[in-house]
Amino acid sequence: MHDHLPLARGLREPLEGFLRYLALGRGRSEHTVRAYEGDLVSMLSAAQQDGARKLSDVGLASLRRWLGRQSEEGLSRATLARRSAAVRSFTSWAVREGLLEVDPALRLASPKRHGGLPEVLHAEQARRLLSALASVAEGRDPVAVRDWALLELLYATGIRVSELVGLDLDDVDLSARTLRVLGKGNKERTVPFGVPAANAVVRWSGARGALLTAASGPALFLGKRGGRLGQRQARETVDAALRALGDTAASGPHALRHTAATHLLDGGADLRSVQELLGHSSLATTQLYTHVSVERLRASYVQAHPRA
Repeated sequence: MHDHLPLARGLREPLEGFLRYLALGRGRSEHTVRAYEGDLVSMLSAAQQDGARKLSDVGLASLRRWLGRQSEEGLSRATLARRSAAVRSFTSWAVREGLLEVDPALRLASPKRHGGLPEVLHAEQARRLLSALASVAEGRDPVAVRDWALLELLYATGIRVSELVGLDLDDVDLSARTLRVLGKGNKERTVPFGVPAANAVVRWSGARGALLTAASGPALFLGKRGGRLGQRQARETVDAALRALGDTAASGPHALRHTAATHLLDGGADLRSVQELLGHSSLATTQLYTHVSVERLRASYVQAHPRA
């Protein structure tokens, strides 16, 4: 629990029960549970300030005020949508457990995300994201080492999450620092990656044995039970790591794919090379990323040029 936000017992105990349910009943990762906790502590603290002392005191009006205040503070629609989804999961569980008679979040509107490309990380945010995962991996928990290697590879290569979980051990060439990736339409391509991702994969290769079972086969990334890591588990891992970063609305593996493409273009990579790396069949799809780079350039111009 976040001890810097003391909650009344009637609010704290249901929250603790829900977090136990996520960890034990649903098998969610520590990162995911922590992300839910942060969102729900925020909501319950706001409800407590409105006078709530037990869960049944939390009504729809309080939830709407909480979301409204965050919108006024400038939180993105994506973040607000994620937080309202966390609240709906919590209150739905509370009804099933008999802690609430009526679900106050049933009519809580989830702000729709804007269309177009999702949020991308700035280079400094990407550095902090991966440094935090590397620090956790120092504890040598095999799942933490796996999560670090997983995000390093996603950011280094820009591959899709389906391509990532489909990787086998012999698809990785550490000496050449390349991946053999099977993309859409069963098209194979070779994707390079850098030294930080290579270091993380080497560490994971050493830790992988701790999760190995008869069901593992040649899969590069394994789930907690030893089978091939699934797309949903990979998405949850990325979502939780991005939530823990705290200062971005980016979510999901696709955000890392967009971030990789944007950073390549920012760094001077040509569009055709980025198209080949990402496995896009059409250059028009890759050109979408130039809009992100141009917008960032425009923002820098406005901030820096005296006659902007």
